[in-house]
Amino acid sequence: MNEKEIVLTAEGLAKLQDELDELKTVHRKEVNDRIRQAKEYGDLSENAEYEDAKQEQAFIEGRILKLEGMIRNSRIIDESEYAADEVHLGATVKVKDLKNGESYEFHVVGSAEADPASKRISNESPLGRAMIGHKKGETVDVATPRGVVKYKIEAIKNGNGATPAKKATKKAS
Repeated sequence: MNEKEIVLTAEGLAKLQDELDELKTVHRKEVNDRIRQAKEYGDLSENAEYEDAKQEQAFIEGRILKLEGMIRNSRIIDESEYAADEVHLGATVKVKDLKNGESYEFHVVGSAEADPASKRISNESPLGRAMIGHKKGETVDVATPRGVVKYKIEAIKNGNGATPAKKATKKAS
Protein backbone atom coordinates (compact mmCIF):
# COMPACT_ATOMS: atom_id res chain seq x y z
CA MET A 1 0.00 0.00 0.00
CA ASN A 2 1.48 3.32 -1.11
CA GLU A 3 0.65 5.81 1.63
CA LYS A 4 0.78 9.57 1.19
CA GLU A 5 3.69 11.48 2.69
CA ILE A 6 2.57 13.45 5.76
CA VAL A 7 4.29 16.81 6.15
CA LEU A 8 4.59 17.88 9.79
CA THR A 9 6.28 20.43 11.97
CA ALA A 10 8.42 18.98 14.77
CA GLU A 11 5.68 20.13 17.18
CA GLY A 12 3.03 18.32 15.12
CA LEU A 13 5.02 15.08 15.11
CA ALA A 14 5.43 15.31 18.88
CA LYS A 15 1.65 15.74 19.29
CA LEU A 16 0.95 12.67 17.16
CA GLN A 17 3.49 10.62 19.12
CA ASP A 18 1.97 11.78 22.42
CA GLU A 19 -1.53 10.85 21.24
CA LEU A 20 -0.29 7.43 20.08
CA ASP A 21 1.44 6.81 23.41
CA GLU A 22 -1.70 7.86 25.32
CA LEU A 23 -3.90 5.53 23.26
CA LYS A 24 -1.54 2.57 23.66
CA THR A 25 -0.79 2.96 27.35
CA VAL A 26 -3.95 4.47 28.88
CA HIS A 27 -7.00 4.11 26.65
CA ARG A 28 -6.25 0.56 25.50
CA LYS A 29 -6.02 -0.59 29.13
CA GLU A 30 -9.20 1.28 30.11
CA VAL A 31 -11.28 -0.26 27.31
CA ASN A 32 -9.88 -3.74 28.00
CA ASP A 33 -10.93 -3.35 31.64
CA ARG A 34 -14.43 -2.30 30.51
CA ILE A 35 -14.69 -5.36 28.25
CA ARG A 36 -13.56 -7.64 31.06
CA GLN A 37 -16.16 -6.14 33.44
CA ALA A 38 -18.91 -6.37 30.83
CA LYS A 39 -18.15 -10.07 30.27
CA GLU A 40 -18.77 -10.67 33.97
CA TYR A 41 -22.40 -9.53 33.52
CA GLY A 42 -23.15 -12.75 31.64
CA ASP A 43 -24.96 -13.08 28.30
CA LEU A 44 -22.96 -11.04 25.78
CA SER A 45 -25.69 -11.09 23.09
CA GLU A 46 -27.81 -8.56 25.02
CA ASN A 47 -25.04 -6.75 26.87
CA ALA A 48 -25.01 -3.07 25.79
CA GLU A 49 -21.98 -2.28 27.93
CA TYR A 50 -19.99 -5.01 26.18
CA GLU A 51 -21.06 -3.80 22.71
CA ASP A 52 -20.17 -0.21 23.58
CA ALA A 53 -16.75 -1.21 24.91
CA LYS A 54 -16.04 -3.35 21.80
CA GLN A 55 -16.95 -0.41 19.54
CA GLU A 56 -14.67 1.88 21.51
CA GLN A 57 -11.90 -0.71 21.28
CA ALA A 58 -12.32 -0.84 17.48
CA PHE A 59 -12.15 2.95 17.29
CA ILE A 60 -8.99 3.09 19.44
CA GLU A 61 -7.26 0.35 17.46
CA GLY A 62 -8.18 2.09 14.19
CA ARG A 63 -6.82 5.39 15.44
CA ILE A 64 -3.61 3.68 16.61
CA LEU A 65 -3.12 2.19 13.12
CA LYS A 66 -3.79 5.57 11.49
CA LEU A 67 -1.34 7.39 13.79
CA GLU A 68 1.35 4.76 13.25
CA GLY A 69 0.93 5.15 9.48
CA MET A 70 1.08 8.94 9.71
CA ILE A 71 4.24 8.83 11.83
CA ARG A 72 5.84 6.21 9.58
CA ASN A 73 5.17 8.35 6.49
CA SER A 74 5.96 11.69 8.06
CA ARG A 75 8.47 14.22 6.83
CA ILE A 76 9.48 17.00 9.20
CA ILE A 77 9.47 20.48 7.71
CA ASP A 78 13.07 21.61 7.34
CA GLU A 79 12.98 25.35 6.85
CA SER A 80 16.55 25.37 5.56
CA GLU A 81 15.15 23.75 2.39
CA TYR A 82 13.19 26.92 1.61
CA ALA A 83 14.12 30.46 0.64
CA ALA A 84 13.69 32.52 3.80
CA ASP A 85 11.89 35.36 2.03
CA GLU A 86 9.27 33.11 0.38
CA VAL A 87 6.11 31.61 1.82
CA HIS A 88 6.87 27.98 2.68
CA LEU A 89 5.73 25.16 4.94
CA GLY A 90 6.30 26.18 8.53
CA ALA A 91 6.15 29.93 7.83
CA THR A 92 3.76 32.34 9.49
CA VAL A 93 2.28 34.69 6.90
CA LYS A 94 0.38 37.93 7.33
CA VAL A 95 -1.92 38.70 4.42
CA LYS A 96 -4.34 41.50 3.61
CA ASP A 97 -7.66 40.88 1.86
CA LEU A 98 -7.58 43.56 -0.85
CA LYS A 99 -11.39 43.66 -1.12
CA ASN A 100 -12.28 44.36 2.53
CA GLY A 101 -8.89 45.61 3.79
CA GLU A 102 -8.74 43.13 6.68
CA SER A 103 -5.43 41.50 7.62
CA TYR A 104 -5.02 37.89 8.73
CA GLU A 105 -2.09 35.90 10.02
CA PHE A 106 -1.72 32.17 9.32
CA HIS A 107 0.81 29.46 10.04
CA VAL A 108 1.27 27.28 6.92
CA VAL A 109 1.41 23.60 7.89
CA GLY A 110 0.83 20.19 6.32
CA SER A 111 -2.73 18.92 6.00
CA ALA A 112 -2.40 16.64 9.04
CA GLU A 113 -1.86 19.67 11.30
CA ALA A 114 -4.32 22.06 9.69
CA ASP A 115 -6.69 23.75 12.12
CA PRO A 116 -8.23 26.92 10.66
CA ALA A 117 -9.76 27.86 14.03
CA SER A 118 -6.18 28.05 15.40
CA LYS A 119 -4.98 29.95 12.30
CA ARG A 120 -3.06 26.91 11.02
CA ILE A 121 -3.83 26.44 7.33
CA SER A 122 -2.80 23.56 5.12
CA ASN A 123 -0.37 23.99 2.26
CA GLU A 124 -3.02 22.10 0.27
CA SER A 125 -5.83 24.60 1.04
CA PRO A 126 -6.66 27.14 -1.68
CA LEU A 127 -5.00 30.00 0.25
CA GLY A 128 -2.00 27.91 1.31
CA ARG A 129 -1.44 26.58 -2.20
CA ALA A 130 -1.74 30.10 -3.68
CA MET A 131 0.81 31.62 -1.26
CA ILE A 132 3.54 28.96 -1.42
CA GLY A 133 6.64 30.33 -3.16
CA HIS A 134 5.49 33.96 -3.15
CA LYS A 135 7.28 36.84 -1.45
CA LYS A 136 6.37 39.79 0.74
CA GLY A 137 4.57 42.47 -1.28
CA GLU A 138 3.23 40.07 -3.90
CA THR A 139 -0.48 39.61 -4.55
CA VAL A 140 -2.01 36.14 -4.88
CA ASP A 141 -5.39 35.16 -6.32
CA VAL A 142 -7.33 32.55 -4.36
CA ALA A 143 -10.24 30.72 -5.97
CA THR A 144 -13.08 30.40 -3.45
CA PRO A 145 -16.70 29.28 -3.84
CA ARG A 146 -17.66 32.98 -3.84
CA GLY A 147 -15.17 33.87 -6.56
CA VAL A 148 -11.53 34.93 -6.70
CA VAL A 149 -10.19 36.77 -3.66
CA LYS A 150 -6.96 38.78 -3.89
CA TYR A 151 -4.57 38.78 -0.95
CA LYS A 152 -1.39 40.81 -0.55
CA ILE A 153 1.41 39.17 1.42
CA GLU A 154 2.39 41.70 4.08
CA ALA A 155 4.91 39.72 6.14
CA ILE A 156 6.58 36.33 6.28
CA LYS A 157 8.08 34.90 9.47
CA ASN A 158 9.97 31.65 9.72
CA GLY A 159 8.44 28.88 11.83
CA ASN A 160 10.42 30.10 14.82
CA GLY A 161 8.75 33.51 14.46
CA ALA A 162 11.79 35.33 13.07
CA THR A 163 11.34 37.60 10.07
CA PRO A 164 13.86 36.62 7.40
CA ALA A 165 16.90 38.87 7.30
CA LYS A 166 17.63 40.68 4.06
CA LYS A 167 20.59 39.22 2.24
CA ALA A 168 23.57 41.50 1.90
CA THR A 169 24.46 42.33 -1.66
CA LYS A 170 27.87 43.33 -2.90
CA LYS A 171 28.10 46.52 -4.86
CA ALA A 172 30.20 46.40 -7.96
CA SER A 173 33.21 48.76 -7.69
